Amino acid sequence: MSWDATDFAILRALSADATLSAGALGRDLGLSQPATWRRIKRLQDEGVLAGRRVDLDAEALGFGVTVFLGVKLATKGRVSLEDFERAVTAIPEVQTVQHVLGLYDYRLRVVARDLSDFERVLRRRVMTLPGVGDVEANVLLSEERLAGLL
Repeated sequence: MSWDATDFAILRALSADATLSAGALGRDLGLSQPATWRRIKRLQDEGVLAGRRVDLDAEALGFGVTVFLGVKLATKGRVSLEDFERAVTAIPEVQTVQHVLGLYDYRLRVVARDLSDFERVLRRRVMTLPGVGDVEANVLLSEERLAGLL
């Protein structure tokens, strides 16, 4: 697993625009399309490129509120983590589920149309999940930096 400056340039370019073709990327980097494709394939095979995705604008789709929830599972009943994870990932408004170490057991990123819609999701979906104990909500005010190249 040795990567050179060209590999990192490919990673930077794809993290900025995952739709770039190997031909277009190669032209920008001074490589042929087959050479660029081989490098991309190698990065995929090594697990460095885990996939490509499209980022949707939640607000443009009508979801004006993003809330981060800290969820602490109740100790009574000892619900399994798998049961909680299976149930929470079935909620469409929950974008990410992160099992974390600290005050809470899980961190969720939830989108909703507005605050009353979020309250509905919280009361009817999240709070009824198996094993949910304490929940803390933090409303996203702004996001300055999106995930990019490490």
